[in-house]
Amino acid sequence: MAVAVESESTDLESLAADVVALAMKAGASDAEAVAREGDEFSVTVRMGEVEKLIESGSRALGLRVFLGHRSASTSTSDLTADGIRQLVDGALALAHITEEDSFSGLPERGEFGAWPGDLHLYFDDVYSLPGAERIEWAKRAEAAALEADARITNSRGASFDAATGRRVLANSRGFLGHYRSSYAGVAVAPLAKDENGQMQRDYWESSARRIGDLESPESVGREAARRTLRRLGARRMPTQQIPVVFAPEAARSLIGSVFEGASGNAIWRSASFLAGKLGEEIAAASLTIVDDNTMLLANGTGGFGSSPFDGEGLPSRRTVVVERGVLKNYMLNTYAARKLGMQSTHNASRGLAGAPGIGAGNLYLEPGTLTPEEIIKGVDKGLYVTSLIGSGVNLVTGDYSRGATGLWIENGELTHAVEEVTIAGNLKEMLKNVSAVGNDLVFRGAVASPTIRVDGMMLAGS
Repeated sequence: MAVAVESESTDLESLAADVVALAMKAGASDAEAVAREGDEFSVTVRMGEVEKLIESGSRALGLRVFLGHRSASTSTSDLTADGIRQLVDGALALAHITEEDSFSGLPERGEFGAWPGDLHLYFDDVYSLPGAERIEWAKRAEAAALEADARITNSRGASFDAATGRRVLANSRGFLGHYRSSYAGVAVAPLAKDENGQMQRDYWESSARRIGDLESPESVGREAARRTLRRLGARRMPTQQIPVVFAPEAARSLIGSVFEGASGNAIWRSASFLAGKLGEEIAAASLTIVDDNTMLLANGTGGFGSSPFDGEGLPSRRTVVVERGVLKNYMLNTYAARKLGMQSTHNASRGLAGAPGIGAGNLYLEPGTLTPEEIIKGVDKGLYVTSLIGSGVNLVTGDYSRGATGLWIENGELTHAVEEVTIAGNLKEMLKNVSAVGNDLVFRGAVASPTIRVDGMMLAGS
């Protein structure tokens, strides 16, 4: 089955198919190749001067081979005849010495395919700006932040990035798929100083698949300045149990933790607090979490996690992870599905080397009806979390402990900045203690969430 996701074709598709054929000729019982090429531009400026400028292009190839139930993978950026020969020989040599695994192997022939519609992942306007103007975008974003307020005296830098890429997947069971993607982004991180000489920083960014959908550099700079200024005068708070309101940029990490807990690799290892919970109520009824690899954003471009097929060549699709608080699906690639006696949810993720993992596409919490202001207004005393520090989430037990910064809520109003505190709980209780979900869902990346309120969390401070 040849899947042409775009009309244009290059030798990258032929290369991937030829490598699969070479591996089969050399004795593999099955083979799979991933080929990637791309180019990128990245500039970082600080205080109006260019600090780093990168322009690069790359091509690389990965190969996974099977000898019955033995498998191995290799990768290379040497695409000469000798380099490809070494790639094939190396993969087969490794496969001969690996242990057999009866669950390994490619998906069945009838499972392969691609999303039939145009996901609008590629736009060539990401390089429509001349190099000097790309640098100027970064300078404009930083200048807007510095000009916003006299207390903003320094900067950690501003950046402009653009990239395009092509990905090809071919295997010995007849699948050949390819697609192109594009990306552009502008970001800035200003520094502000209060009257006591204490400094704070924050950042803001805008990302899109085409230049025309980026926020202006000036608006990005002004928003970064606003976020930085509100952190001035930050203080610690005494230890207490409070409701916590997670801003969207912080709430999305909670949604990511649910996906990780529902990942089939964690489930079959019994290394997740969600093991054995399929079909059970694990969260408040206001929570519906969806993973949609076929999403188109409101601007008509593909979502940041959209793709026509997954890392094994299975057609992308929409999967409900949690529906009204009930765990509806584990997230599976072919291997995890076989281990659990289930079917893949088409969530295989794949780099150049190694076996496929499990990854999200566009993962999000469906929005509610309350505005963020209404959620905050309903809190007598609590913390509005704008950023999280560290990775203190134990997916086996559900224990949750993260450093946090944000704004204190008093009588339904944001009062002052808070820092050097820790918020703690357990995901099993936190998910059920979600008492409000905002209406402010915006996709600024592949994982997104509106504002959410979680009651009964412990704040550890002074």
